[in-house]
Amino acid sequence: MRVDWWLTGICATRALGGMVFVTYAAALPVLQQEWGMSASAAGSIASGWQVGYAVSMVLLSWLADRIGAKPVYVWSSIIGALFSLAFAVFARSYLSGLILYTLVGTSLAGTYTTGLMILSERYPQNRRGMASGIFVASTSFGFALSLILTGIAMPIGGYRLSFLVTALGPLAAAIVIWITLSDTPVKIAPRRKGQKFTKEVLGNKPVMLLVAGYSFHNWELQGVRSWIPAFLFAALALRGVDKLNAAGFGAYITAGFHLTALLASYSMGALSDRLGRARMLITLAAASSICSFVLGWIVLWPVMAVIAVGLVYAFTTLGDSPVLSAALTEEVEPAYLGAAFGLRSLVGFGAGALAPLVFGIVLDWTNPGKAGRIEFASWGWAFSTLGLAGLGAVWAANRFANVSKK
Repeated sequence: MRVDWWLTGICATRALGGMVFVTYAAALPVLQQEWGMSASAAGSIASGWQVGYAVSMVLLSWLADRIGAKPVYVWSSIIGALFSLAFAVFARSYLSGLILYTLVGTSLAGTYTTGLMILSERYPQNRRGMASGIFVASTSFGFALSLILTGIAMPIGGYRLSFLVTALGPLAAAIVIWITLSDTPVKIAPRRKGQKFTKEVLGNKPVMLLVAGYSFHNWELQGVRSWIPAFLFAALALRGVDKLNAAGFGAYITAGFHLTALLASYSMGALSDRLGRARMLITLAAASSICSFVLGWIVLWPVMAVIAVGLVYAFTTLGDSPVLSAALTEEVEPAYLGAAFGLRSLVGFGAGALAPLVFGIVLDWTNPGKAGRIEFASWGWAFSTLGLAGLGAVWAANRFANVSKK
């Protein structure tokens, strides 16, 4: 089979950039104690990332419609690399961590929807699910690589070393994307007379249902992504594993979850090219919501049982991401694709920003008297807040199936 080196290059940049996306979550069990944070405060840093990511993505997606997706992608990669290094060197407290991690999310926001826009220009619909799946899967590979490196670095040099090692990923990504897209033309779809945002996006029912589905999906995904390392840390610490080793082992297990999500992104995106977008969305959303309602209650079960449910959860929670993205590119006019992605990002990542905070608040409520600690024994109610979002995704996917023309 002929290797698509262009796709390999753009996906490599997404993987390398993704190394910093879970840096904070991987180190959270240690940071919560060293920075003296409650679960609510810890969740607010993850939420800060999401807010910065969402707001910036709206502006950058809008800009991509006007100047092309390529320059936005390239410059976001460069600026993101600089802020990632700043976070690694200067984040040493709750406040500095909140400010700098928010800036990292804000700067790297231009490397997601613009990448999907570039892919939609290059690949036809019968291969778009596959291409989008590989692109999203490469992010999961970056997450897994980040967690593996964190698991190695944490026992050696604590969170400071893990921050520094993972910050090298975005730096490498900026170099690779500059090379990969050097000969890729900038395409700008013209807007015809009579076309308006209110008609092409807000008045497009399938698009709005995809935006709603993505928002529910993102609430569930960002909530579990932010808290799963801490959950696994608790599962191990409650069994007597010392804290640094529990954090390291938790990072390794979470890396396995992300590798499972990598497989899900590729396979489900490709499968949706054959079986249809709506059918895959309904199936995956239903399965992930069940996992949300189950996982938190089994923290004291045998570790292998927890890992088994977590693997299914990882597969189903991310499996619908490339399907949602491919479906959106097919339902909206090309001239308004950036605007549609921007709206989806604002609502979706806004929901994703709230999820870690709400999760942390519920975790504090259901585990009173444990400020500054993370060995919580009660996780079921917190994970149930994610399950409710999963049910919302099922509803949106079912409605989309009834109105889509694709």
